[in-house]
Amino acid sequence: MDTRRDPVRIVIVDDEQLVRMALRLVIDGEPDLSVVAEAADGDAAITVVKEHRPDVVLMDVRMPGRDGLSTTRELLARPAPPRVLMLTTFDSDDLVLGALHAGALGFVLKDTPPPHILDAVRTVADGNPVLSPAATARVIAAATSPRSSHARGSSREAARKQLSALTERELQTARAIADGLGNPEIAQRLHISIATVKAHTGNLFAKLAVENRVQIALLVRDAEE
Repeated sequence: MDTRRDPVRIVIVDDEQLVRMALRLVIDGEPDLSVVAEAADGDAAITVVKEHRPDVVLMDVRMPGRDGLSTTRELLARPAPPRVLMLTTFDSDDLVLGALHAGALGFVLKDTPPPHILDAVRTVADGNPVLSPAATARVIAAATSPRSSHARGSSREAARKQLSALTERELQTARAIADGLGNPEIAQRLHISIATVKAHTGNLFAKLAVENRVQIALLVRDAEE
């Protein structure tokens, strides 16, 4: 039986032409991925997404004019929105956090190796979040710093109440996620299998009503402040 499907349709949004060219070169070299349009700012992104209806938008966080955060919010508020994967250099972590709260499925660093970017695009296209352990740890650090508006606005008691619904093992898993560990490292720390880690993580998503690992980690950090 032929199980092939149409290539994932992608729009690249970045104000730097060289970045767009490099991403297009990498992505269009894959038979299951296709760049259908590019945009240099948020306003243009909204136009090309409406015209081309892509599956995935690779969205720069900081751009002149309308930034990636407000653009993401508008795109995701529309019917049948694309999945959004944020691009960042981590000079704008608060915007990345805002994008995650707005519904973006994840983020990747612009200097991420091309094979990892391709994996991230495929993962997001399937509706799954992309949050690498190293990047997660850096975003959490920014979110919980004294200058972060997200940290100032968080509620310790609300976070503790949410975490109180977890089993001891689920709580240990959540704390390991907050430390930026991936599934293999969590399995090693807790002396359990990777399959069990995945099961605990799935339970965390359901019990905490979150969609990604960053949100789990932020709850843990809020509760422990």
